[in-house]
Amino acid sequence: MTGELIKIFITVFLAELGDKTQLAVLGFASTTKPWVVFVGASAALVAITALGSVAGAAIGKVVSPKVINISAGVLFIILGVMYILKGIR
Repeated sequence: MTGELIKIFITVFLAELGDKTQLAVLGFASTTKPWVVFVGASAALVAITALGSVAGAAIGKVVSPKVINISAGVLFIILGVMYILKGIR
């Protein structure tokens, strides 16, 4: 279980580096007290993670993990191509 926890932490931590959420937090912190930004952003991330965990558990009961992983991979590729095309324009 500790190995899974570390794997999840590292994956999510690296995925969140430099994303829109972090940039929004940076912007808020420039105009508001840092502790207010930390509490608000942390609460939002906990809520969205809880939603994702519950949805993932429910989906995992009816869809195989292989299909979920492939679907997630395809979605990330599609989003990546969309961002690349947007950057080229």
